Amino acid sequence: MTVIVTDVHYRMSLAVLRDLHEAGHRLICCEREGISAPLGFSSTAADETVTLPAETWLDSLYHLCEQTTAADGEKPALLPVGADTLNTLAQPETRQRFAAVCGLWIPTAQQLDDFNSKAKVAELAQSLGLPVPAAHVQREGEAVTTFAARLPYPVVVKPLCGEKLGLSASQRYAIARDMASFVPIYERFRQLAGEPPLVQTYLPGGALGCSVLADHGKLVTAVCHRRIREYPVSGGPSACCDCIDAPQLVDMAAAMVEATQYTGLAMFEFKEDGDGKPHLLEVNPRVWGTYPLTRRSGSRMSLLWAILAHNEGNSDKPLPLPPVPKPQPCRMHFTASDLCSAVGYAKRGQWGRALGTVGDLLRPAVKDGLWEWGDVKPGLLYYRSLLRR
Repeated sequence: MTVIVTDVHYRMSLAVLRDLHEAGHRLICCEREGISAPLGFSSTAADETVTLPAETWLDSLYHLCEQTTAADGEKPALLPVGADTLNTLAQPETRQRFAAVCGLWIPTAQQLDDFNSKAKVAELAQSLGLPVPAAHVQREGEAVTTFAARLPYPVVVKPLCGEKLGLSASQRYAIARDMASFVPIYERFRQLAGEPPLVQTYLPGGALGCSVLADHGKLVTAVCHRRIREYPVSGGPSACCDCIDAPQLVDMAAAMVEATQYTGLAMFEFKEDGDGKPHLLEVNPRVWGTYPLTRRSGSRMSLLWAILAHNEGNSDKPLPLPPVPKPQPCRMHFTASDLCSAVGYAKRGQWGRALGTVGDLLRPAVKDGLWEWGDVKPGLLYYRSLLRR
């Protein structure tokens, strides 16, 4: 099987490449022109690297798939890692065009829109009886200051789809702890998005996730995690997380997947309330930041994704799906982010969490989400780029 993987400058693409390389499949790594030293290009997993012209990248990607089909006698599996590429390929006309030259296993454009919208996710979850944080809405004609005065602080403020605004994960929400901080946050997001942002009651408990691969409304596999540390510490992506067994999270994700007949990858984010009850916050219908945990836990999610994509494009000669293993408990961190989180926690006086980073750095059982001794060049490139910045 030949697999074409796009957007290999993202660090999470390495988990996809390494899993498929170990399974013995041929990998073509693609990146758009203008991106310096993509991590995937330096990986030992890459059999071929292709730079696509920036102005004609979609047509160039199509021709690459077309040429690969002609050479192999079968369509390659095309795995879009980046959200922009995924959104483009999901559009009906583009999807239909590419179906002639590759196999895709991705959501529809409508499914992407539904899961990217925090308001639609909350509405669907409530209709299914799933817990979500309480939402607060500005009444028609109500002044922002009046709205702010009646909120139960702290609250979380976030645009309905921060990703479409080009915001990073840590920029897609803010916590307002009083009226004075709420008003500028609310107004900033409203001006940025052109619509009122979502305002929800802040949940003080732990952050959880359920990562899934779905097949037309059914789960193929799922990997759950608990966030241990984050960076920025004020509220950012996971710097360290544990793979956990969480049937309750899987059941809630499965209900959402079934209701939407979802196909492809997605990560469901949850937050616990003061009693430890998880509430669904949002859905990331794409490859997400903690995706390397799917590799570290032995879930084989990347291999399953690639084979399903291959079979979608080659229904006359499908490959058998391998057994789906149960994800193994483990701890994973991103060393650079985790060290930065230690500094942040120390500044806040949270010495236990800061020292936890040091302890995990000394534990061989804690695996890095990027660095692997069998494929060191991507890690070296990544840390060199951090030092330059």
